[in-house]
Amino acid sequence: MTDSGRAPLLIASNRGPLTVVAAEDSGSGEDEVRRGGGGLVSGMQAALSSTPDAVWVCAALNDRERSLARRAPDGRISELPQVAEALNGEFDVSMLPIDAQTFRNAYNGVANSTLWFVLHQLYDLPTQPVFDTSWRRQWTSYVRYNEAFARSLAQQAARNAVVMVQDYHLFLVPKMLRELRPDVRIGHFTHTPWISPDYFSVLPDDVGRAVLEGMLGADVLGFHTERWAREFQECAREIAGVEADGVRVFPLGTDAEEMSRLAHRRSVDSAVRVLDDLAGDRLVIGRVDRTELSKNVYRGLLAYRELLRRHPEWRDRVVHAVFNNPSREDLPAYREYTARNERLAEEIDDEFRTDDWTPLVFDISDDYPSALAVLRRSDVVFVNSVRDGMNLVVLEGLVLSEHDPALVLSRETGAAEVLGDDAFLVNPFDVVGTADALYEALELSAEERTDRAARMRKAAVRLPPTEWFRAQLDAVDEVAR
Repeated sequence: MTDSGRAPLLIASNRGPLTVVAAEDSGSGEDEVRRGGGGLVSGMQAALSSTPDAVWVCAALNDRERSLARRAPDGRISELPQVAEALNGEFDVSMLPIDAQTFRNAYNGVANSTLWFVLHQLYDLPTQPVFDTSWRRQWTSYVRYNEAFARSLAQQAARNAVVMVQDYHLFLVPKMLRELRPDVRIGHFTHTPWISPDYFSVLPDDVGRAVLEGMLGADVLGFHTERWAREFQECAREIAGVEADGVRVFPLGTDAEEMSRLAHRRSVDSAVRVLDDLAGDRLVIGRVDRTELSKNVYRGLLAYRELLRRHPEWRDRVVHAVFNNPSREDLPAYREYTARNERLAEEIDDEFRTDDWTPLVFDISDDYPSALAVLRRSDVVFVNSVRDGMNLVVLEGLVLSEHDPALVLSRETGAAEVLGDDAFLVNPFDVVGTADALYEALELSAEERTDRAARMRKAAVRLPPTEWFRAQLDAVDEVAR
């Protein structure tokens, strides 16, 4: 057993609560430390801040962060003056300076290009995946990456500490940590969907078992929905030969107060005015995504084109506002997909635009105020993901829209289980069916739209991030008793 440290609570995740970038107003090459935002980060930070000596363990994502982590004792960058100032002494951050090649192989090669693709059913199976010698080297890096986390957690955890491990980047950590520190209590949460044993078996047999056995080292395994939890249990039973008894469901909601604060800053008000100028008094179908293959933007655009072709009476009465945040631009498949979406958006604009009507507002940029503006202005919130663990944007759209929105939602999202029949649920591959759902949402009476929106808003805030994370901590404590 590794000697114990002093942290009674630890969070482990690939990305931490801080980012290190070059200072914008200095040519000296100095670093600027920025504290992360968003409800999920805030929820975890609240638990850490209330626990003395708690620590967040994360990976250095770039050379600047690696350099900073190497200068800090045991990677405790929170002990460096510029980081301590950003954290206000609320908790510690330990950043692991894993070498760049190992990180790239583990992050891009396995986590994002293999595990993500399996769990979201993104493979073109006649040609992909190919698990060759090159991929096996990437898998070895993924194992080393998880080992680095397990060792750091084992060294820093106090006796009987609680360790909360996050997501598909760290599937192997629970078992590794259990072997190093059998005294600690471990929770793992999977933010992605899960998959049936048949599709999960795309992974090499030894890799699939390693993933499942790694996760089963945790005392509590959290998922967003009953569906994902059930499919994990089926995989554990059929592939690992184990009954997974520690599986629990924690459907993450949104923090309405925090989102409202973010969405009513002056920069967002300005972006709303720009969208109002374009839309006028027309209805707005709004969607906010990343340029991520699983988000299914391409079929969403096809469905909007189908709507305008099948229901010409809605031309000049609706605007589709699509905001995409750039994602994984270093992966060729993502660059190609983004370009394909841009071409289709141009085709739709060419087919329907008039001198007085812009049918489609299509934006790909890192501009959070504009994304929030789309959600505030939406009469119909539209999400047609191939698969999503939850999809928090749906929940945020419901609480931020100032128009009691109707919702067109993929049945393959975790949010579909949370929001139920008040949403227009669609098969994400059925373009005609999705166009019909958009038409129904636009035609919905104001009274019914208000009633549905009220019920969905209530469901969207049922378990906001702070309560969501606290529920997991309580579940780990219960297992220990």
